[in-house]
Amino acid sequence: MLTVTQVMVPEVITVSPFATLREALSMMRTHRVKSLVVERQHPHDAHGLLSYNELLRAIIVEEGDVDLLNVYDAAVKPAISVGEDLSVNQAAAMMSRYHLNRLVVVRGNELIGLLTMNDILARLIDDLD
Repeated sequence: MLTVTQVMVPEVITVSPFATLREALSMMRTHRVKSLVVERQHPHDAHGLLSYNELLRAIIVEEGDVDLLNVYDAAVKPAISVGEDLSVNQAAAMMSRYHLNRLVVVRGNELIGLLTMNDILARLIDDLD
């Protein structure tokens, strides 16, 4: 059985919730990623997630200013997270049911990776060969 750990991306780019949206966009461009995990503020806090969807809503739809809005204004928090040992089948079912493209992967409450629908599909395609 394939687990989340076997498919996730362990190199996750994180951003402070107090960064401006301009800083977040710059990080996304620099690292060539479509989402950033928003850092927790204390051990009992949840991670957040900032993706293109949230940025488009905040900047284009709501006509927000990238220099005045902070990440916490636009990010989804708490982000939906899953444990590292969850089967990819269960993770994919959750993503499909709740229309999610990304899941934060945690060990306990510590961030260890990010699982995207693209990662799952890429693995599926690789396994066909």
